[in-house]
Amino acid sequence: MFGLMGGQQLLALFPLVILSAFNYFSCLFLPQVLLKMPGEKQTAVKYYVGVDVGSASVRAALVDGFGTVVAHAEQPIQVWEPRPDHYEQSSADIWAACCSVTEEVVRGVDASQIRGIGFDATCSLVVVDKQFQPLAVNSEGQSHRNVIMWMDHRAASQVERINATQHRVLNYVGGAMSVEMQPPKLLWIKENLPESWEKVGYFFDLPDFLSWKATGVTARSLCTVVCKWTYTSDRGWDDSFWKMIGLEDLVKDKYEKIGNHVLSPGEAVGEGLTADAAQDLGLPEGIAVAASLIDAHAGGLGVIGADVKGHNLPCENQPITSRVAMICGTSSCHMGVSETPIFVPGVWGPYFSAMVPGLWLNEGGQSATGKLIDHVVRGHVAFPELEAKAAASAHSIYTYLNSHLDLIKKSLPVGFLTVDLHVWPDFHGNRSPLTDLTLKGMVVGLTLSRGLDELALIYLATIQAIALGTRHILEAMQAAGHDITTLFLCGGLSKNPLFVQMHADITGKPVVLSKEVESVLVGAAILGACASGDFASIQEAMAKMGKIGRVVQPNHEHKRFYDKKYEVFLKLVEHQREYRSIMSSV
Repeated sequence: MFGLMGGQQLLALFPLVILSAFNYFSCLFLPQVLLKMPGEKQTAVKYYVGVDVGSASVRAALVDGFGTVVAHAEQPIQVWEPRPDHYEQSSADIWAACCSVTEEVVRGVDASQIRGIGFDATCSLVVVDKQFQPLAVNSEGQSHRNVIMWMDHRAASQVERINATQHRVLNYVGGAMSVEMQPPKLLWIKENLPESWEKVGYFFDLPDFLSWKATGVTARSLCTVVCKWTYTSDRGWDDSFWKMIGLEDLVKDKYEKIGNHVLSPGEAVGEGLTADAAQDLGLPEGIAVAASLIDAHAGGLGVIGADVKGHNLPCENQPITSRVAMICGTSSCHMGVSETPIFVPGVWGPYFSAMVPGLWLNEGGQSATGKLIDHVVRGHVAFPELEAKAAASAHSIYTYLNSHLDLIKKSLPVGFLTVDLHVWPDFHGNRSPLTDLTLKGMVVGLTLSRGLDELALIYLATIQAIALGTRHILEAMQAAGHDITTLFLCGGLSKNPLFVQMHADITGKPVVLSKEVESVLVGAAILGACASGDFASIQEAMAKMGKIGRVVQPNHEHKRFYDKKYEVFLKLVEHQREYRSIMSSV
């Protein structure tokens, strides 16, 4: 067309061309979008902010009503490890990171289009005084370090004493409380830091601390208090439990310190964002703030309710109870729901309405998965060689390891390379289904080899051990009454195709990956969407905002090999206990 025009005519069109190009690229890259069909009134897209506090970083996402992440930001947070099994953080550092990443994802967006915000976080313990100032959780008196992390195992003797009581509340945590829950940590503070204990105003689970910072309301989420504190949705707190374990002081003030106002996840908290929080976060004052979730539960919310029609999956046209959501990052959680309570030995729960309203939740878990893989790979003598070769090929170390395994497997399936190399993965104790904090990691089949081949093999064997641990958990859940047909994976490890395929092959179940890799952030945004009133229920928001992506099928022809690997896997822990018994007689 331009070839038929004179110079002046062409120049006259330039503003129109430039404007059209600007509009085109704005639609591609800017999250401020207006939907308009011919002859219809313009409708502004609605957005929700999801904030996720993980173990090592804080992330935020701007998510639309269809579950699409349109902006994403991440910032690291500090972790202190003053001594073995002690892990601490700073609530001020965490909140500052929340503000920074939220400001980044909403920059340039019309504030009127942002309808709500939801938070999720690790189930770490935040300690503040009566004026909400941080209190030290360490003998060094460092008050800015006022968070005992979820993976902190300092309260081992306290949890042992709690479990010895055999109190009825323990029935709802698989029969034995984990050292990663809050009561043993509270007892540790009382017994080891009496000065901090006397000054305490409030103990918060980290997700509830964030909703308090946003709203000024000290309400707790049903998710946190049920899953980590022994609260039940029908009876509330059990006075006799707290008195029995030596924490009767919490009963005297009617549980003000740990929460006497409980909201369902996704329920609107107070009057929304306070003026101070709005300024910190870069959001409008008064927008809806949702009652929060633990991070794994947010991941479950982001994937487990997705529509699977047309993918030929065994869970299609079946209730959501046939699915397990596996959230795999630093650690892994296995979330299964049921219409009636199912008591699974060694698996937490059943928790009513702790993730999906109206359904009971069981939660299995592995305390170290991503952290274990990292530990094994980075601690190997060949790691510097791996790091250099990965950098030279412009790949991540794990992409490079996966490619290297393909090179050395020859005609064998890659998983068969570990026929004589076996790992028991409990380097940080066993959370489920054995609930044994004292179990250690094991490796059988080492040689004198120090090269990249050996590193690739131990990496593969570690991933297989984690998948075998998942099979162990699923079998315990199924033996107790769950009917599980399909796994839904999300979290950082779900980006690793080897990790995903090994879970499909070893469990024998198809694995569904989320369309949005950041399912945890979508789950947090779903909370904000519900709090805003734009969806009638969590279930409606889950169905509309959760989308599935790739489906990975198991290689059934490899079943016999992995059945044998599983047989060895169970022998490993049996032998470890035998060794302990032998040595205990010394």
